[in-house]
Amino acid sequence: MRIYGLKNCDSCRKAVKALPEAELVDVRADGLPNEVLDAALAQFQGALVNTRSATWRGLEEADRALPARDLILAHPAVMKRPLIAAGDALFLGWSPQTHADIKAQG
Repeated sequence: MRIYGLKNCDSCRKAVKALPEAELVDVRADGLPNEVLDAALAQFQGALVNTRSATWRGLEEADRALPARDLILAHPAVMKRPLIAAGDALFLGWSPQTHADIKAQG
């Protein structure tokens, strides 16, 4: 299981603590693998871009107009976090329901 996020993100830290078997992949330092990004975009579409983040608010209009895939590749911190890959399943965000869904899945 992998948690894609940022090492200093509170939600990502909560997920790592609740899922000690998971590996945290810092998308700012290590990037997001293309196959994971493509699968996440197919499943979550526009919800994958966090338009409430400080990163989003700091972007120029030209960057905001980029397709979601290009935007996340250029500015990984704009991705909603955490993105959790558990087997073939993807989960976005962290909540008690997400935690229950992950535990039920595997």
